[in-house]
Amino acid sequence: MLEDHVTPRRVVIIGGGFAGLFAARALRHAPAAVTVVDRRAHHLFQPLLYQCASGILSEGQIAQPLRSVLRRHQNVSCLLAEATDVDPDAKVVHAQRPDGGALTLPYDDLIVAAGMRQSYFGHDEFAEHAPGMKTLDDALDIRRRIYRAFEMAETATDPEERRQWLTFALVGGGPTGVELAGQIREIAGLTLDRQFRSIDSAQARVLLFEGSDAVLGAFGPRLAARATRTLQDLGVEIHLGTMVTDVEADGLTVKDRNGSSSTRFPARTVLWTAGVEAPPIATALARATGAAQDRAGRIAVQPDLTLAGHPDIRVTGDMMSLDRLPGLAEVAMQTGAYAGRAVRHSIEGRKRQPKPFKYIDLGSAAYICRGRAVVKVGRVHLSGRTGWLAWLLIHLAFLTGFRSRFGAVLSWAIVFALGSRRERAFTMTDPSAPPDARTGPRASSTSS
Repeated sequence: MLEDHVTPRRVVIIGGGFAGLFAARALRHAPAAVTVVDRRAHHLFQPLLYQCASGILSEGQIAQPLRSVLRRHQNVSCLLAEATDVDPDAKVVHAQRPDGGALTLPYDDLIVAAGMRQSYFGHDEFAEHAPGMKTLDDALDIRRRIYRAFEMAETATDPEERRQWLTFALVGGGPTGVELAGQIREIAGLTLDRQFRSIDSAQARVLLFEGSDAVLGAFGPRLAARATRTLQDLGVEIHLGTMVTDVEADGLTVKDRNGSSSTRFPARTVLWTAGVEAPPIATALARATGAAQDRAGRIAVQPDLTLAGHPDIRVTGDMMSLDRLPGLAEVAMQTGAYAGRAVRHSIEGRKRQPKPFKYIDLGSAAYICRGRAVVKVGRVHLSGRTGWLAWLLIHLAFLTGFRSRFGAVLSWAIVFALGSRRERAFTMTDPSAPPDARTGPRASSTSS
């Protein structure tokens, strides 16, 4: 009995994103040995990835080392490894170190917060020419592609090649697609104004393709319409009701929703911002536990976030399927904190069953351009400068660390006042290197 009292419960958290981080924080004072395992050594503020990709913020302003973020949590250990499988009978997580070495992590409680990864809807071959944006590597790759395109256009002697370099195509009209489209237009028309001799950067075309009838459809008709007008005022060409059927190095082919006609758009820069799917650990966990998965691979959970028949396993964040909750950072934060508290209460011996998880909707926000954003909080809909101010406060509140907040404010002030972007540095790649070495892995997952 004494041994049981002094031996801490072993809690393994898969993923160091929003859900994993908030779960670890909830267990800070619990008599537990908490292990956070993630394939990356940093916590990423994913909602601002597009600002890193467009040169507003540096990678250090949106990513903080996990060990630094959790340094005051004396009962938390961080491991750099990728969880590959779960054995619920033996209560162990199998993981792989970056060098290929194997790790076996025993647990008493397991919190899965592994997030989602980019989905190409069965066309993974598109990834080579159309990177997604889920990881820090993706953002730096996109930054390289955006600024390289203008440099290549400057030295192109063939008019058609120049037009292709000055055409940017984005697939997906959700928040990421809208935000990136607005940023590229600002870069072309403001940041790079009069910095080239042979080209007029403001003539760059930005094409946004969306399969539904509206961009930002989840924000409702009113805000979607305002976002559309703002994008069109910036010069973004919006193509609704379209489906991409092919992506190549020099363009993409789309068809209308009826499939009656196809159109090819020449473009040397194609960016993929549509669709997500669960990483392989979700399939492994579902196979081991018998849990159901939806079309995107999300795992169905019970109201207390546990898996049926496995009260010691909780799935949180983007990877869980519950009440059609959206894949938002706020959902990940709340489910992570809930799971952490539930484990802590169990460790403390509380007999009362936890109440079912209830999501508190704190709204959604999308930044379009300087002084323009849309924000939806319940029945409150904000746009324009009011929406931008609300967006600013929301993102400052959730940025991890004082240094990140201070740096972001300084960078935003420079961009909003002068249009200048300090983070425009990029490196060229070796064209003879294999694709993975040139652009990094495109199918990598990200934690929630």
